[in-house]
Amino acid sequence: MTASTEIREEVVESKAQPYYSPEEYLKLEEAAEFRSEYHDGKIIPMTGGTPNHNRIALNFGGALNFALKGQPYDVFMNDLRLWMPSKRVYTYPDVMLVAGKLEFFEGRKDTITNAVMVAEVLSKSTADCDRGGKFKLFRSIPSFREYVLIDRYEMHVEQFCKRDDNKWVLSEYDGADAVLVLSSVSFEMSLGEMYDRVDFESEV
Repeated sequence: MTASTEIREEVVESKAQPYYSPEEYLKLEEAAEFRSEYHDGKIIPMTGGTPNHNRIALNFGGALNFALKGQPYDVFMNDLRLWMPSKRVYTYPDVMLVAGKLEFFEGRKDTITNAVMVAEVLSKSTADCDRGGKFKLFRSIPSFREYVLIDRYEMHVEQFCKRDDNKWVLSEYDGADAVLVLSSVSFEMSLGEMYDRVDFESEV
């Protein structure tokens, strides 16, 4: 590859990926028909969820919300934005748990900064990012203590829990009889319940 070719490719990439400030992103997001995430200058459109993706998220988030009724916790699903200021990232977790009072970003009512637990339903296109880069981003949140990754193609869950010595511990769960026990809050759920009505054959 010649130097001129490299320059042309850089120009094309620059045109394809313009830089947006966080303020510009928020203005665009307010008027947008479909949601997008913001990663340090880049706006990344969110892909649509499949029925199975939504079933899993609803099963888990709904059960968690019901179990915590009357307690000082909030459970949010996919619509409330999470801001990580040290990484300059806005994202919409599938399921998010907040303990105590919501901490809104700069007076906004649609963006918080103090998630305790995040759960993401994995797809083939997002699995690597959710396990790697996104997990690193979430760890920049001081209140963040637990990360749950739910496979969409088989009954398999990965759980990362932050210990008091700031080390993260991985636990894995497989099969309908396995029971996920959260560490950030008193809650447990079998994978059979989590995957209720999920049709794995439709994902093939």
